Amino acid sequence: MPPAKKRTRTYDATRIRAAVLAQFGNVRQAVETLTPGQLALPTRLGDWTVRELVAHIGMALQAVGRFLDRPEPARQNATLLDWPLATSADSGALAGIARALAEQHPDLDAFLADTEKHFTRRLAEAPASRLLETNAGAMPLADYLVTRTVELVVHTDDLNAAVQGLDIPYDRQALAACTRLLADALAVKAPGASTEVRVPPYAVVQCIEGPRHTRGTPPNVVETDPLTWIRLATGRTSWDSARADAKVSASGERADLGPLLPLMA
Repeated sequence: MPPAKKRTRTYDATRIRAAVLAQFGNVRQAVETLTPGQLALPTRLGDWTVRELVAHIGMALQAVGRFLDRPEPARQNATLLDWPLATSADSGALAGIARALAEQHPDLDAFLADTEKHFTRRLAEAPASRLLETNAGAMPLADYLVTRTVELVVHTDDLNAAVQGLDIPYDRQALAACTRLLADALAVKAPGASTEVRVPPYAVVQCIEGPRHTRGTPPNVVETDPLTWIRLATGRTSWDSARADAKVSASGERADLGPLLPLMA
């Protein structure tokens, strides 16, 4: 008997649009409070400063407009789950663009306000089904917006880590979408059903080849919280560190995710 086909997760386009705008708004409000000294602080992203990180967050929304300006592809040739595993190839170019933007826009508050206004207008003009030629391939606008929740949530965490006392909140829908997309990406990278990865309250996936679990308590279980999972998936923390800090529980001979992480670099 062939294995059961995994169901592709779907996202409500209206809720995702609202989540992207809500999380961007959270970042905007926080950036308004930052001093020049805080904007000059280093981050955990190589030699990026906080100012350059903020410029990059603006880029995350600007990308939607850039792709909408391109001719619409004739057909879709990528899915949402292709995106997380295709991002590392662009990291060097993105760093250069972020630095240039930071220099061009000394008034970051105005830059983010203009970016949000332009983004909102472009979303109102384009249907969710409109195909975009993204760096991961041609996919619908609705799917690409889910990737923006990853950009915003991950970099919100980067900002909170860089500036002492900063506590930018996470929109619940944005955090949920980010967690689920990265969990599903793990299942794509390591297909199988021997290990269950739980990230309550947002995601449960099965992965890794081996004996298939059918009922009762799975023999291989990994469980962690959403932010720890996101940090693991994006290389902000290591598997060994998370285990040592008791941020992850893992039981079973196939519960070591270390060799599979990070998913995004």
